[in-house]
Amino acid sequence: MLITRRTIRIEWGDCDPAGIVFYPRYFEWFDACTLGLFQAAGFLKGDLESRQGLAIPMVDMRSRFLIPSGFGDELTVETTITRFGRSGFDVLHRMLKGADLAVECTETRVWIRLGPSGPGRLKSQPIPEAVIQALSQDSK
Repeated sequence: MLITRRTIRIEWGDCDPAGIVFYPRYFEWFDACTLGLFQAAGFLKGDLESRQGLAIPMVDMRSRFLIPSGFGDELTVETTITRFGRSGFDVLHRMLKGADLAVECTETRVWIRLGPSGPGRLKSQPIPEAVIQALSQDSK
């Protein structure tokens, strides 16, 4: 499977009053990493939404926080797909602090068509084979 890596340096504004990363920041980073994975496979979010009327909303997320991180720390996020279903797929994010696993997160997302009358009209679609093939390629 395709694996992307992103380096994140923790800034002062990422931290809570206890001096550790405020947990919603992790979810912002993981969302950006999923979009980066799709971009690395040749699928840009803007193209999917505006040109094709498609989106990949998150329907479930589970995280384990193993090692705290704080201001100045440098983290590496490894992101890959672990499962494809008909219209859903699972994304795994492994956030490393040096060689140690700091946070592990699994998302479930769904391939959907945006309805013409707004977000209330979402309909799941089969994931195209071209998307599965692109995300299944070996990392370079």
